[in-house]
This record gives sequence, structure tokens and C-alpha cells, in this order.
Amino acid sequence: MSISTPTHSGAEAAPPHDEEQRLRELGYQPVLARRMGGFGNFAISFSVISILSGCMTLYGFGMSTGGPAVMLWGWAGVGLFVLCVGMALAEVTSSYPTSGALYYMADRLGGRKWGWYTGWLNLLGLLGAIAGIDYGAALFTGAFMNLQWGFTPTPGKTMIIFVCILLLHAVLNLFGVRLVSVLNSISVWWHLAGVAVIVIVLAVVPSHHQSPSFVFTEFVNDTGWDNPLYVAAIGLLLAQYTFCGYDASAHLSEETSNASVTAAKGIVRAIWASWIAGFVLLAGLTFAIQDYKGTQETATNVPPAQIMIDALGTSGATALLLIVIAAQLFCGNAEVAAASRMVFAFSRDNALPGSALWRKVSSRTQTPVNAVWLSVVVAAVLALPSLYSATAYGAVTAINVIGITPAYAIPIFLKLRSGDRFERGPWHLGRWSKPIGWIAVVWVAFVTVLFLLPQSSPVTIDSMNYASIALIAVLVLATVWWFVARRSYSTPSAYGTAREQAQIEEDVI
Repeated sequence: MSISTPTHSGAEAAPPHDEEQRLRELGYQPVLARRMGGFGNFAISFSVISILSGCMTLYGFGMSTGGPAVMLWGWAGVGLFVLCVGMALAEVTSSYPTSGALYYMADRLGGRKWGWYTGWLNLLGLLGAIAGIDYGAALFTGAFMNLQWGFTPTPGKTMIIFVCILLLHAVLNLFGVRLVSVLNSISVWWHLAGVAVIVIVLAVVPSHHQSPSFVFTEFVNDTGWDNPLYVAAIGLLLAQYTFCGYDASAHLSEETSNASVTAAKGIVRAIWASWIAGFVLLAGLTFAIQDYKGTQETATNVPPAQIMIDALGTSGATALLLIVIAAQLFCGNAEVAAASRMVFAFSRDNALPGSALWRKVSSRTQTPVNAVWLSVVVAAVLALPSLYSATAYGAVTAINVIGITPAYAIPIFLKLRSGDRFERGPWHLGRWSKPIGWIAVVWVAFVTVLFLLPQSSPVTIDSMNYASIALIAVLVLATVWWFVARRSYSTPSAYGTAREQAQIEEDVI
């Protein structure tokens, strides 16, 4: 990322920081295995963003909330603002490369309560992301099985597939960060090659394509709301949901070499690479639509699958769906890794009920085993309403956005408020730090309010946006638990006290 201004001078590159020493300076005893390189760190955020997950699973939502015009131009605009958020967050990550990431940054820059609420919001978003990603993978797996074997993807059967995927990701994460890193590296090339194959096949094989004017200007409103600006704003959820999870690079920083630089770069590179590839993917899908209404009402419950069926036939669609499903599985696995590290770090500072259990680390794999299991269990619970409500999946994706996105902005805002008291790390934005930071904070405030609003009219029990209830619930839980845990919760002092270091070492099992 060329925007950053190196803190050294001269032609020679700056030597890598002693990250273990830096971690001790921040108050933590290193207990996780630092086996991830710069590409692996970039790969985990790129895998969590996963354009073949977010773009695909919410494509049907986008078809109804503004249609092609909002999907394409919304993606371009949202991506630009998210890049500002990512660069501003990367700058803070360079100063505080810990697994706690956002909440630790907020704690150091604003105090204990800032860290506390940031952590709970971040945790809600990460767990909601696991639920959203893996349930989306279950929907696509059901569509694939429908094409291949006539399987009927009822809500109950989809839930069973979802639980099986969660179990797969839990088991893969228990083998250690090296396997996670290898899978994420494969994921990058799988995503890029997958997008290329899907777009080229959809461009070459079908005899009919939509016109450029349809793809870039057609506006569709099936929400029940009359105001086109409101509908277009709601339609931005597709892009904003997809552009979530890039904090994974920060959460894996205690397992990354030269994390003060590589974790910051990983965040920014993951965003711009996803921005370009995602626009190509959305355009390729939209040009290939044969029957817009038929695609929306598909029996597979997955509109992109219907686009592929109409354009390529059942065999061709089946092959492309396998590409998408594999990408979604890579994505969900990376998200479980990121969320479990957040659970581990938050528990390390005694912020969660049962913290002593969740912060334990395996001496064999140096992996927070219990934190992995807690992450997948809570994700399963978050998706349970999908058994009873057709709109529940949209609520889960909104939970991800309104939980994690404000958590991105809080440390950025606190950094801006700190002014010259903020000590920059080796990766920073130089004179662009303040303008980019304020753009990021304003954007996050806008989308947070936006995605608490109703997404369809009339508002009923089935169509209500339950993200607002989830947000209120987590804030109430955080407030209540604050009065229980405020004496035990704290990030450690610099270098950590002897008691703090001994406690951390005892939790290696």
C-alpha cells in the first residue's frame, strides 16, 4: 500500500519488528504460534470478505432492493468508503497488533468502557458473520443437491447442512493456525480463478445477454416502499455485508510475522482486491440474467443458481455451484478462526462469562480450542430463527453489519480524538490520516443507522428487521455484565504484571 509513509529514512528497508517483544510491551505473554506470513494474513481477510459468499448469498436481496443499478454502482461506492475505513483501521492496527484488535485499541485510546462495548459489538458481528456465511453455504449446498439429486431444501434440511458445515469448520480450526493459513492461501487463488471462470463462462456460453443499459441503469423495487432513495440505500446492504470481516488480519496478528506491518497491509490489500473482483463478478452475473422474475422466484431459493441454470443448463450450473460452495467453505473457515481469536482475547482480559474456560490454549497446537467451539455454537443459535422465518437470514446478515461495522469506527474515532497523543506504528497514512479517518467515521455512522431500518413494507413479524433487537440485546447484556465483571476485566499494563503473566501461562493446556 503506497499511501503509508515509512517512519525510517534511507534506501534500506526497515528491519522487521520484534513482534514478540512488542506484544510484551502491550502487556501480553506470547502463547499463540506465530506461523503466518504476510500473504497468509492478507489471505484470511480476503477469504472472510469472500465475494463468492457475500455477493452470491445476497444477490437475490439486491435484485429486489434497487436491482442491477444499485448492485453495481452501490458496490463501487461502498467499496470506496470501505477502503477508507480499512486504511484508517490498518493505521491503528499497526500500533496495536494484538488478537483483541478493535477492543484493545479502543481500550488503550479511550479507556475501559470504550474497550468493553467495542469488544461486545465486535464479538456480535464476528459471530453473526459465521452464521451468515455458513448458512449461505448451506443454502447453496441445498441448491446443488436439488440440481444433482432432486433434493428439496426445506428450512429443516438446510439447518442440518448448516450445522454440519459448522462442525467441519470447528474441526479444521482445531488443527492449528498453520493449516488455517494454508487453506486461506489456497482460498485466494480459488476465489480469483473462480470469479474468472464464472464470468468468462457466463459471457461466452449463453446466446443472450442483457444490455449495458439494463445492467448499469435498471432500477427494481420489490420492497413495498415508495421512496426510491430509501430503497437504494437499503440495497447497499449487499455490498456492505460483503465488505465485512477484514479485521481478521488484526485478530490473527499475534500469529503473524512482522504483524505491525503485514497485518495493516493485509487489511487494505484484502479490501481493494475484493472491490475489483466483486464488481467483475456482479457485472458478469447480471449480464447473464435470462428471466429476471423467474430468477427471483427460483425453486432453488438461490437466484445466482437460477442464472447459471438458465444460461448454461443443469450440468454447467452444477459445476459452477461447486466453485461457489468451495469458496464459501473457505470463507466460513477463516471467519471461525477470526472469531475464535476474538473470543480468546476477550476472555484473556476476563470480559466474557466463563472467561477462564474460553481463554485456554492447547499446548499441542497452540490453538484456543474452547473458543473455537463457543464460536460455532453461538453461530448456530443465531441462525435458528431461519427455521421459522423466510426473512431471518437477512436479519442475520444485518446483525453482522450493525455489530461489526461500528466496532471498526470506534478505535478510528478515538485515534482522531487523541490527536498527537496517538503513537503511530510503522504503517501509517501520513498527512492523509485525519481526512481519511473522518470519512471512515461518518460512513460507518451512516450505514449503522441505515441497516437498523425496516427492509420491506408492510412491517410484520415475518418481515421485521431483527438486527435492531439483536443490537439492543447485546448492548443490554454488555451493560449488565459490566457491573458483574468490571472489577476483573482489564487489559494488562505495559509488559504485564507478574500475576497477569502467570495467569496467561497457566491457561496453556
